[in-house]
Amino acid sequence: MSDASIQTLIRADAAQILHNVVEELPDARERLAYVRSMTEQAATKVLNLVEAAQEDAEAVRKKGRELSDALNRLALSTNISQDRARHLMRLCAAYAADAASFAAREKSLHTEIMMSQDFQDLSGQVINKVSKMLERVEPPLKDLISSMPAPVEAAMPEELGGVQTPDKALKQDDVDDLLASLGF
Repeated sequence: MSDASIQTLIRADAAQILHNVVEELPDARERLAYVRSMTEQAATKVLNLVEAAQEDAEAVRKKGRELSDALNRLALSTNISQDRARHLMRLCAAYAADAASFAAREKSLHTEIMMSQDFQDLSGQVINKVSKMLERVEPPLKDLISSMPAPVEAAMPEELGGVQTPDKALKQDDVDDLLASLGF
């Protein structure tokens, strides 16, 4: 095989590959846009949930702190006649302080969750870059493909004779017509 014929085959293969790529570009862009959209929706949902949870945690923390302070004041009050009542007040105050600490820890955790959502912004930026690149590349590739000779279509294999399936078999009328046209 000569160098020229090898080069022709290589160009034909390259043209076919480019043609296939150009045909796949719109689908690739659509898929990237879908991923970007779904990622953005998920991140927005998570962020909204975290913000709501933070508000709840802050409300619990404030109420817990207020309850703790009030119970401590009652426990130190001289109007309480029973030592047991004072002990109960201290237990309630300790519980409220624990609840307030828990809420503070939860609020911190929610902040960390929000900060971990920065992947969405980064992945969205990457997807946007790739989508824009595909949008810029697609028209010149289409122009290039249209200026090239059409790719050689693969030869369709000839149907083999032999056993006929019911949907492909000739009907008796078809056979009679064929024989009549041949003079039989």
